[in-house]
Amino acid sequence: MEDTGWRNKTTITEFVLLGFGKVPELQILLFPLFLVIYVVTMAGNILIVALVVADQHLHTPMYFFLGNLSCLETCYSSAILPKVLASLLTRDRTISVPRCIAQFYFFASLAATECCLLTAMSYDRYLAICKPLHYAALMNGRLCLQLAAGSWLSGCLATLIISCLMSQLTFCGPNEIDHFFCDFTPVIKLACSDTNLILVLDLLLASLCTLFPFLLTLLSYVYIIVTILRIPSTGGRQKAFSTCSSHLIVVTIFYGTIIIVYMLPKSETLRDLNKVFSVFYSVLTPLINPLIYSLRNKEVKETLSRVIHKCVAFSRTQTSLASSLRLKTNQDDLS
Repeated sequence: MEDTGWRNKTTITEFVLLGFGKVPELQILLFPLFLVIYVVTMAGNILIVALVVADQHLHTPMYFFLGNLSCLETCYSSAILPKVLASLLTRDRTISVPRCIAQFYFFASLAATECCLLTAMSYDRYLAICKPLHYAALMNGRLCLQLAAGSWLSGCLATLIISCLMSQLTFCGPNEIDHFFCDFTPVIKLACSDTNLILVLDLLLASLCTLFPFLLTLLSYVYIIVTILRIPSTGGRQKAFSTCSSHLIVVTIFYGTIIIVYMLPKSETLRDLNKVFSVFYSVLTPLINPLIYSLRNKEVKETLSRVIHKCVAFSRTQTSLASSLRLKTNQDDLS
């Protein structure tokens, strides 16, 4: 009887993203804030990708993975922020069911890929610090490509299964999602068809693509910290730790906020704070990653400095040529 009950209801074709509430003053403040975050995020990550590709000094495994991470962050931000900005600007919070599922797919697949990439980066640091004599032989170009491709493929394929199952669900109201983007749990709560299979698969795939990489990353850093503590000199310990400190900060922020949002009990207080923590890992993490790697990394700062000096020198050369041409033209006119 319950089955025929939901079949007789009207199937909804669009959701309403409640976002950050209906306070007009808050919407006015959030639009320029998110716009600045989006522009800076895109510029910072694209700059890192360009530096890694263009500069020979950065053609190493660590920066290869960093370039992949920055490329991922540009896509990650673009999966969420454009819709948020459009909703804040036009006050239109509706999103069709297919677009909502598509947004979830891109967001979730990129998040799963980031988990795998962070694990690959931690393994790279593990080999560099714990097995320095064998690092060049073990972390070769072929392994780098395999780790990066495996990260992208595993994230995309695992989420594709969940998204296909979500597209088969029936939604018959209510249609309000208490979030600023289409996340898994808020969307599934609105389904009026059976969700047992998709919930079990989501738990399994989330464990494989999130929990398992997290444990591998944690294990890598246990070995790294133990190895660093065994270094006799203080300078040696500081130098070894400086090579992985940026990555450790990124891992802590990313996994820390994910654990708070998805793994802690859903009390009333935490439910209200979930949106805030979701902003951290979905919006602010892509913003601060390039800042952390550029401000705490000597090679990136040196490369950026060289690029700036080349641009300034090129600009001066062009200005000098233009002045010479104008002077020659004036002399020709006078003669």
